[in-house]
Parts: sequence; structure tokens; C-alpha cells
Amino acid sequence: MARTLENKLNISKKLLRVAGKTNATFKLVGEGDKVLVGLSGGKDSLALIHIMKHIQRHAPFKFEFEACTINYGMPGEHYADLIEHCKTYNIKHTVYETNIYEISNDAIRENSSFCSYFSRMRRGALYTFAEEHGFNKVALGHHFDDTVESFFMNMFYNGTMRAMAPIYKTQRGFHLIRPLIEAREKQLRAFADDNNLQPIGDEACPAMLKEVKMPHARADTKRWLENLEKENSRVFKMIKASFKHIHDDTFLDPERWDRDDI
Repeated sequence: MARTLENKLNISKKLLRVAGKTNATFKLVGEGDKVLVGLSGGKDSLALIHIMKHIQRHAPFKFEFEACTINYGMPGEHYADLIEHCKTYNIKHTVYETNIYEISNDAIRENSSFCSYFSRMRRGALYTFAEEHGFNKVALGHHFDDTVESFFMNMFYNGTMRAMAPIYKTQRGFHLIRPLIEAREKQLRAFADDNNLQPIGDEACPAMLKEVKMPHARADTKRWLENLEKENSRVFKMIKASFKHIHDDTFLDPERWDRDDI
């Protein structure tokens, strides 16, 4: 029997509490907002659209949201199941057609990594759709594991201390928000498993069709963090606490010293 539009997927109370607390703390979504959710079809963005639907049903304020999937214009892209999923759960959804894959042939050198390029182009296309349709916020499905990985990648490979902000204003004038930024990846994986979802994975990455070197930095960092967590089950809890207790005047950046103490 087909699901009715009133049926909902099962979302754990703990995951809903985390997302609700994040929204309240950082004021991500509020009265009158029009939010565009980037929907790749992976477990994270699938969880995000259903959490947004839950918030829309239960929050004491009114807002609109819809989902957008970026079509790269490459061979083998199939979004029929994703389109049907959104129809089933009464989530407005658009597949936005682009020629990103075609123009990448001239924009990227042979044997170089395509991942950062496609990420930037996908984000740009999402922003363009948001501008064209009057959205004031764009929501992405990044979770806490993502920001921890990015923090250490920035430190180890770029020599900077930088993570992922829960909300910031883009140069195009609207805000980017990350409602799942305090959720663990394993919570989102459990959401997909509990609801027998079949998320779209790496097979949808355009780099899979290219003769390119696959990136290793994030995978290496993820494995390193997994090993740390095996040794100390509280390590992510402590990292989260440290992200909220920053003593930036103790580092070596001269711009952050208290000049009165010198």
C-alpha cells in the first residue's frame, strides 16, 4: 500500500532534539523564512529534508522550504527515485539542470582532483537557483563529523584553524545554514537504515567518470578520527566542547594579542 501524504519517516527523538537545539541556539530558521535545501540524495540531505518537514509541522512559526537537486549534465544521472520520494512525502523538489560536467572538461587539468571543483560548482548552481526563486536561506546537510574532519584537514594541510559555521551570510546576500551541524554522522546513517532508504552514494560523483586522482585527505582524516574515538569514546564530545570554549588569545597570531598586556 502506498504511503499517504500524512505518513512520516521515523526520526529518533535524540536526533530531533539535537536539530531543534541547534536551530534555537543559532536562530537558523524563523518566521517567514524561505529555505532552499540542497538535496543530493545522500543520507545527510535526506535526513535534512525530513527534519525540516518535522520542524515545519511543529514549530511555533511559519516558514517555507523546498529541495533542489543539482543535475551535473553527465551520463547516467537518474533522479526518478528521488523525485518520487519527495512527491510521496509532499516535499516540493526541483532537479536543476546544469552543464557543469561538460564545462569541467576544459576547466580541470588531466590527473588532478575534481572533487573541490565540482563541490564549488554545485554550490554555485544552488546559489543561482536560490537567487532566481527568492530564497533567503540555503540549507546544507553537513554534520558534526564533517566539521571536525574539516577542522583537522585545515590544520594539517592548510595551516589554518577553521571549521564550518552553523550560519553565515554569503556574498550573494542570503544566509547559508547547517541545521545538522551538531548531529553525528552515525545518527544520520541510522535514520537511513531505520527507514530502509537507499541513499545515492559516490556513484553520483562526476569524478567517477574521469581519469583523475581520487582525494585521500578527508578519507585519511576520517580514519584517524575513527581510531581516536575507538581509543577514547568521549573524544568527539570533548572536541564539541572545545569548539564552544575558544581561548583565541593564547595562540601565536599577533592580531589576537591584548596589546594592553604587552
